[in-house]
Amino acid sequence: KFPTMKMLLSLIALLLSAALIARAAPPTCYSRVLSLSKEITESFRELQTSKAVDSCVKTMPRLYLDIHNYCVLAKLRDFVAYPSCDRVLEVQELKEKARSLYTILISYCRRDLVYLTDDCNALEIPILPPTEPS
Repeated sequence: KFPTMKMLLSLIALLLSAALIARAAPPTCYSRVLSLSKEITESFRELQTSKAVDSCVKTMPRLYLDIHNYCVLAKLRDFVAYPSCDRVLEVQELKEKARSLYTILISYCRRDLVYLTDDCNALEIPILPPTEPS
């Protein structure tokens, strides 16, 4: 029984160390762009539904980002250049994140990304995943 217990403990230690190494790996360019685009999209959604934010936010262009769509570059440029709401701190922060994402896409990750479509309308009317019935 003793050698089996020792093997079991060795296996557990190996699995735990593999899990720690996997979490410690630095993010790839793709994973960074993917997480930042999701963060920006979610922040914009929260900003538009917030009651404490200036009414000018309601007039801003929609911001749904799909980094697999080539039109995301134009979408980011338009959003950052949109003149309204610059006095709202949350909008300034969101524009700065969008500027960072644009820079990462066109410079650091330029060769790492594959654009699967160039359907600009898909960024205007996003297809959201279905919600589960309650």
